[in-house]
Amino acid sequence: MAQKVILVDDLDHSEGDDVARREFPLLNRTFAIDLSEANQQRLSEALAFIEQVLESSREVKQATRAKKAADTSPRLQGHTLTDVREWAREQGLDVPARGKLPDELIEKFIAAHPDAAATDTAPEDQSEATPAA
Repeated sequence: MAQKVILVDDLDHSEGDDVARREFPLLNRTFAIDLSEANQQRLSEALAFIEQVLESSREVKQATRAKKAADTSPRLQGHTLTDVREWAREQGLDVPARGKLPDELIEKFIAAHPDAAATDTAPEDQSEATPAA
């Protein structure tokens, strides 16, 4: 038993002998659609117009988020920035409510709390202080 395939135009839903699958490239991709001759002509004109527009246009790059700079502030051991803020307020120092604390403020906190000093810089300091034999 034979079967007859009837293609329907994907744009205007018309049937006809001139409806066929049409492939077209756009933006480095290939698309396929079933179109009549009339709609194929409209598509060709639209693609030609788009090509002309693209030739006269420039691509807009999406903005990227800036990478955060590495935090070079001294590290605290056993204390938080909240501890530093509370201590600084008790000392009558100006403290930003949010965000990065000034290095000077952290250094003052470490001077007042020697146990807060990070120990990761100690080996370098000791190697410089070791006298040569």
